[in-house]
Amino acid sequence: MRIIGIEDLNDTQLQIELQRGGRFVVYQYCVSILILTFKRPSSIYFIRSGDSPVTRGLIFSLISFLFGWWGFPWGPIYTIGSFIKNFGGGQDVTPVIVASMKPEPPAQQPAPTSRFGPVNP
Repeated sequence: MRIIGIEDLNDTQLQIELQRGGRFVVYQYCVSILILTFKRPSSIYFIRSGDSPVTRGLIFSLISFLFGWWGFPWGPIYTIGSFIKNFGGGQDVTPVIVASMKPEPPAQQPAPTSRFGPVNP
């Protein structure tokens, strides 16, 4: 998934921003078509320390406000849920993203064996 807001940061700058309180956030929006209602997550956004996560999520609340109400019965329910999530600053997915950014340790090769036990090199 694409992360919006880290395009101009190198790894060191990103770590500094995370230590200052930056976080990765996903917003929610809802679109209804008569009896069909779709609740979807946004892309991942990096919110720098000092920036408002609520302001960044306003566009998704606006989409839900304009297009989410019209499906019955889930349209109003999902729309209100989207408002609650977005006006609460979105869903913080920082721990998941940071864990996925850590390099994997190299896989160790299993020790060679024979049918009589381990083989000493």
